[in-house]
Amino acid sequence: MSTSPAVPNAAFRALRGSRSPAEFAAAVRRAAREIGEQVACDARYVGRVESGEIRCPNYAYERVFLHMFPGKSLGDLGFTAREAVRGRGARESAAAPAPPEPPDMPDHPPTTTRRPDEESDMLRRVFMTSGSAGVACATLGVPVPRRGAHAGAGRAGEPEVRAVEEEVRRIRLLDDRHGADGLFRRATEPLRAAYALLDSGRVSQQALCARLHAGAGELAVSVGWLAHDSGRFEQARSHYAEALATARVADDPALEAHAFCNTAFLADDAGKHREAVRAAQAGLRAARRLPSPRLRSLLHLREAAGWAGLGDRAAATAGLGRAHDLFARGPSDDDPEWMSFFGEPELAWQEARCHAALGDWPRAARHAYRATALQDGHFARNLALYRVELALCLAKSGSPDEAAAAGHAALDLLDQVTSSRIRGIVTTTARVMLPQRRARGVQDFLARSGAGTGRPL
Repeated sequence: MSTSPAVPNAAFRALRGSRSPAEFAAAVRRAAREIGEQVACDARYVGRVESGEIRCPNYAYERVFLHMFPGKSLGDLGFTAREAVRGRGARESAAAPAPPEPPDMPDHPPTTTRRPDEESDMLRRVFMTSGSAGVACATLGVPVPRRGAHAGAGRAGEPEVRAVEEEVRRIRLLDDRHGADGLFRRATEPLRAAYALLDSGRVSQQALCARLHAGAGELAVSVGWLAHDSGRFEQARSHYAEALATARVADDPALEAHAFCNTAFLADDAGKHREAVRAAQAGLRAARRLPSPRLRSLLHLREAAGWAGLGDRAAATAGLGRAHDLFARGPSDDDPEWMSFFGEPELAWQEARCHAALGDWPRAARHAYRATALQDGHFARNLALYRVELALCLAKSGSPDEAAAAGHAALDLLDQVTSSRIRGIVTTTARVMLPQRRARGVQDFLARSGAGTGRPL
């Protein structure tokens, strides 16, 4: 197969205009937040596009670019048609030497293994079922060391580190759309591969090594969240601890704050409210080194939830106040990428949880309703969660007919969202509503949810 040099993308460079690559990357991230997408665009990515190394963006970037430049096609932006750089078509034509930016994973977890000629790039092959160390390394494009080879053989670099970072984005994207149950087991393979790469010492360049630590740690948090959302609390705790250890080794306050934030959430869900408070406070200490008011706002919400679980209304109210004050400062380009979910709907839902823990169900219902009204349907998992929480709050408030309507709306999404945690809340809501089965719509909701029929939800 012949190869040809990358051709600079002059059209894309012209669209950047007088802005620096970093300024343009910030504009891309802002545009992504506007449409609920998750991209980690930086000056390096912009440079790769302009140099022609990335000939076609993945689907997430495509949506962002078309949002930024309405009326323009990918061709108008200087990109090559997707079919010319993906899979078999790319191999049968002259291709640039650098691998193309990977396409998004499909909108549902894959259930079959594709033939090698259907894979666009071995570096990007993910969610393999084999547990062998060799396949784990191949998952991220890491050369499998020969038996007896010394540890330094086969240095790895930018492509492998970028593969770890891209895996984190893919997992988050699919979780937003579909929930955790179908993803957890598949996601553990890339996590093992990332730590195998980290332990191998094959990435020696300091900046790349720092990125690899951050990427592996974020991957551990993401897999921990999948375990959390699918009801595997002990596994979630283990993965969060792994991320925290990675953060401490690398002196990475952003990763440390993220790990503590998720640990606090897990502890609260597990009924360990004092542990939730301590973890949130530890996250706040790490976050002092970071210029992100929104991150501190979320950590104060985690702390407030812990205090509410302990029945300390004054401390919970104070935490909510601090969270609102920090949230009101607005988003920042320094907000961590993983926080793209944290907007007004999530703020409202977190506040609803606090009032519910304090037993103020009508107030909790008002905030839960606001969360459902504001939530973008792109985040299907969160929307399903907000709706079922609203149903529970309404049922506890003595409004069974409204609870049934909210419950039906939640069930409408559970065909596409697989989250044991959400289904557990549906079960709890149905049990609360059983004595109210004569109210309008309740019997239909109970039947649809499987309550009293012996069928699993």
